[in-house]
Amino acid sequence: MKLTLGFSPCPNDTFIFDALVHHKIDTEGLEFDFLLADVEELNRKAFAWELDVTKVSFHAFLFVTDRYILLDSGSALGFGAGPLVISKKEISLEGLAGKRIAIPGRYTTANLLFSLAVPGSVDKKEMLFSCIEQAVLDNTVDAGLIIHENRFTYQDKGLLKVADFGDFWEKLTGKPIPLGGIIARRSLPDDILHRLNRSLKRSVEFALANNGLNDFIRCNAQEMNDEVMRKHIDLYVNEFSVNLGTEGKEAVNMLIDKSVERGIVSKAPVNIFLSSLDRS
Repeated sequence: MKLTLGFSPCPNDTFIFDALVHHKIDTEGLEFDFLLADVEELNRKAFAWELDVTKVSFHAFLFVTDRYILLDSGSALGFGAGPLVISKKEISLEGLAGKRIAIPGRYTTANLLFSLAVPGSVDKKEMLFSCIEQAVLDNTVDAGLIIHENRFTYQDKGLLKVADFGDFWEKLTGKPIPLGGIIARRSLPDDILHRLNRSLKRSVEFALANNGLNDFIRCNAQEMNDEVMRKHIDLYVNEFSVNLGTEGKEAVNMLIDKSVERGIVSKAPVNIFLSSLDRS
């Protein structure tokens, strides 16, 4: 069976999916037509129900749980991995509410966390994540919400960290921060969903076992420096990527609960995890 698959060109995603899409592991008869796109574009493709399987921000997932289910493998969660707010000058967290902020997409988890931490902020400008540093440098915005490789490059450009929303989340909940996950159409047959989940787990395990930077990762990375790519992978690919486990699921549920409390979504969805459906 052939499935359409979307993931980002960021090193953590190409690292995870390389073995799956290039036939380095057993995919149990599954084949993939894959595309690489910015995560906010993938979020919108999920809203349009365009892909069978895709990486999405957990923020976006909250709005498509009726059509998609979260796989146990492939997610990006962790400690010390949250989005940052940067600026050319010092600004207090409270002061961000009155500033113009560049964000990497309305439905990114980064923007959700920003909304939780700074509920009064309304002047936001959406742009591609890789353009945010320059927008701050050019004074197009007062501050920028950065994700991905930019976590490792902003200081080299003389920019300052205003806030770390990973730190905010960890102090609030004591849980790892859930950033993005891999979702699949609920309409897919049960055996396909589980073959997919097992195959994805094999792909993650293969990547971790080999743990190298290959041409697929390098040619798609926004930041071509090997050291930055290595840091990126090490930050976002971990035991939660192999399997969400109890702690990972608790973190996702906590994000949902906080979103309901703040009115970002009206109610908590149910049966969002593949394993919660008790299929085998």
